[in-house]
Amino acid sequence: MEYYSRGKLLITGEYFVLDGAKSLAVPTKYGQDLRVESIQESQLIWQSFAENGECWLEAIFDLPKLRLANATFDANEDGGKDTIAENLNKILRETQKLNPAFLNSEKGFLVKTKLDFPKNWGLGSSSTLINNIANWAKVNPYKLLENTFGGSGYDIACAQHNSPILFTKHPSKIVVEEVNFNLTFRNQLYFVHLNKKQNSREGIERYKKLKGNLTSEIKQISELSEAFLSCKKLSDFEKLMKEHEQIVSKTIQLKEIQAELFSDYFGQTKSLGAWGGDFILATGNEDSPNYFNKKGFSTVIPYQKMVL
Repeated sequence: MEYYSRGKLLITGEYFVLDGAKSLAVPTKYGQDLRVESIQESQLIWQSFAENGECWLEAIFDLPKLRLANATFDANEDGGKDTIAENLNKILRETQKLNPAFLNSEKGFLVKTKLDFPKNWGLGSSSTLINNIANWAKVNPYKLLENTFGGSGYDIACAQHNSPILFTKHPSKIVVEEVNFNLTFRNQLYFVHLNKKQNSREGIERYKKLKGNLTSEIKQISELSEAFLSCKKLSDFEKLMKEHEQIVSKTIQLKEIQAELFSDYFGQTKSLGAWGGDFILATGNEDSPNYFNKKGFSTVIPYQKMVL
């Protein structure tokens, strides 16, 4: 059996997506696959591979009790092998709660997962894993996410779709609408990696602490998401980016990325997802990669090479 899930980028609605703002997100050409083979031993042998083919985690669980028997790992991984293997164990146990028949067998499985993007890019190594496991176990991926990592679920929606989406988290349901986001000026858009993976949970805690009543801002962000979709001119798109940055900056009390790092840039930049790391969106031209490279940011990906 083989499963594949797409990575994600949140174009609009960072933080506000948690509170029901209509948000624009795009699935990426990069993702993660999961392959399952049956074996005779009553064990689950789990191997996780990086994009370069290196195995960064191998964990062995005894079945059917899912007891961790052994784990080896890449020494560069944060938290060490125990934390990583325990997180995986928690995901699998939560999956069993949703489907008690999952992994409840005398025979075992060899599972191999492989990312086709670097883990520190922040494109959804966790969400693609959750979606793949949910598909394998035939459980609700949004419920599995809620019971493990938490979050809005927009990343799960991207994992499941092959086109841009408008995502809205209502108190009682999630609404996902496939949309046309085929910008005429997309060859003037770039994604720039800020050389560090941002812990979205930390950003979310900051947002929750500072947010107050956001009825007006949520309405503004929802309207901006619609405006981004219907934008015909790059100059108008840049104004929308700036307006969105100002709303988020005021709410979480952090400087906009343009003021922080790129005050001399000739285009417009916008944070995506948790502020302070992962990718930003930049308007520009063929000189843009050189500008960011000189600033020390070597990963500059044209929009069309990133977005599905």
